[in-house]
Amino acid sequence: MSKIFASAAALLLVFAPIVHAQEKHSDAEVLLFETNHLKEITKPTVLQYAFKKDGALENGFEDKVSVNISKVASEGKTVSAEYLSGERKTDFPAVEGASGNPVVMYFLERDIREMQRLTGGKPPYFKKRIRLSLADGAEVRPVKFSFDGKEVEGREIRITPYLNDPLKARFGKYAGKYYLFTLAEDVPGGVYQMRAVIPEQAAQGDAQSKPMIQETLTFSKASNLVAGK
Repeated sequence: MSKIFASAAALLLVFAPIVHAQEKHSDAEVLLFETNHLKEITKPTVLQYAFKKDGALENGFEDKVSVNISKVASEGKTVSAEYLSGERKTDFPAVEGASGNPVVMYFLERDIREMQRLTGGKPPYFKKRIRLSLADGAEVRPVKFSFDGKEVEGREIRITPYLNDPLKARFGKYAGKYYLFTLAEDVPGGVYQMRAVIPEQAAQGDAQSKPMIQETLTFSKASNLVAGK
């Protein structure tokens, strides 16, 4: 089981938008970290997600993630998580006063631990590359997808943090890794899907190539939070 982070504040800060002098934040930063994803949630709620890992490099698995919104107040929500299960379970601190959906940070934090395991690199470096890519270089486009029996409009963010990294040679076959975030207001919690993909080395950055590793978190349903959770 992973160690609990020192504080929720630290978790929030590591992916906070980069401050540019006299510049506004990028569309990607605003969509992921400055949007009130939880504004439509007015009572204690559980947001449930399906997690899937597949690809040619390692064994895959399927699991679940629950984001528990236990307190709803004018100053924000109290949010905790049950992220995967068994030996894969990852602990995160509760977040107080949340308006954005912390599942974005949970997904990225676990992904960074995986990059550390695969490459031997340091987490602060991976975090920096992701933040820089979101600030300058993210592709944002409108998308439509089927959800809950209807067509939903949303936004998709794509980043490739290591592709143009001066130190990418250190990461070899992992340098082409890309991330896709699909967000939509009509989805409870605002986040429909997140994907982290390491494509085939011969086709880096090609979303159609067979991945070496692909991890996908997809929203499944929202339900009332049972008292005591």
